[in-house]
Amino acid sequence: MASIKLKFRPSACKGKEGTLFFQLIQGRTVRRMRSKFRIFNEEWDSAAGQIVLPQHPSPQADRLSLIRSNVELELRVLEDIVADLDLDGDAWDADEAVERFMMSRRIDGSVFHFMENQIQRKLKLGRLRSAETYQTTLNSFMGFRKGVDLTFSMIDSAMMQLYEAAMRSRGLSRNTTSFYMRIMRTNYRMAVEEGLTDDKRPFRHVYCGIDKTVKRSITFADIKRIKDLDLSQRPVMAFARDMFIFSFCTRGMSFVDMAYLRKADLKNGYLTYRRKKTGQLLTIEWTRQMQEVMDKCSTCATQYLLPIIVREDGSERRQYQNMMLKVNRNLKKVAAMAGLSVPLTLYYSRHSWATIARYNAVPLSVISEGLGHDSEATTQIYLDSIQSCEVDKANRKILRNL
Repeated sequence: MASIKLKFRPSACKGKEGTLFFQLIQGRTVRRMRSKFRIFNEEWDSAAGQIVLPQHPSPQADRLSLIRSNVELELRVLEDIVADLDLDGDAWDADEAVERFMMSRRIDGSVFHFMENQIQRKLKLGRLRSAETYQTTLNSFMGFRKGVDLTFSMIDSAMMQLYEAAMRSRGLSRNTTSFYMRIMRTNYRMAVEEGLTDDKRPFRHVYCGIDKTVKRSITFADIKRIKDLDLSQRPVMAFARDMFIFSFCTRGMSFVDMAYLRKADLKNGYLTYRRKKTGQLLTIEWTRQMQEVMDKCSTCATQYLLPIIVREDGSERRQYQNMMLKVNRNLKKVAAMAGLSVPLTLYYSRHSWATIARYNAVPLSVISEGLGHDSEATTQIYLDSIQSCEVDKANRKILRNL
């Protein structure tokens, strides 16, 4: 019976990445095949024969987790090849398995390998979040395909409709299936540009848009009630409340942008920053309400304005993610104390700012600029729920005496 193991060969040069490879033993024949991924010596556990994942969250942990997922995928491909050779019933040698494995990598237009390469490229560029979303999408599509690779030329409209239906049958929302479809479409378009397939427009019959979401705004009176809550004996809830108020005061600033605000961004009475999502430069007048929040915050020894990222040790992204979860969890308690029946999150501040601005007759173009949207169409998605609410209100008036 054939034996397959993942192995590691350290680099002879100090500080250089070593080589991951697969060892195949068939009978008395040993063959080695290099993985496409490389790691440092200290990132390999020789006793366990696997990649070491750091115990504490960090960019290194994210990178190694993605590499391990991809290496496990390569290993499964090799295991499937060996299983197929065994099922044939004929005698086979290790070289035949190696040839099939190497051929699987050379298939022109291989979807799995193409997306793996995109993930690798994003990792090298430090775009970890983007790499994670690509990996999640690849895992989803591989699950749909039962691990069977294919070429881009094999993708057609019928297949994408089946993929969408499979996701919906698992209870995924239209926005979630659309998220996966948009990433698949991006990779397909890149493959077309590289000449790996002709454009058959396989996504024309699946949903790639963004549905209107449930209204996520509260009234100005609600926000005032939240602001005025006495949380002096509940510091964790008070911090969550203060972050919500700061976001509202800064025109619904996203939490990731709040986390990465630098002290140097506040100059001459104005806060200037770039949105992480779009790269757009925004300038906000510094107000009394913003300063009130800052006065409550503990002084941070880092370059950052708010005490969300409190250490500059490579774990900044994980700190912001953990704090966001903590703040959102406590905002639900804050909402309950304020007598609100909504599952309050930081995102409510952004929707609420837009909604309240609209109620105060602020032009759509101004709201759009305030939110940092690329187009008024995006802003309109935020505000459509207002129009629906007004129609419902008018309908109640009409039906009142029926």
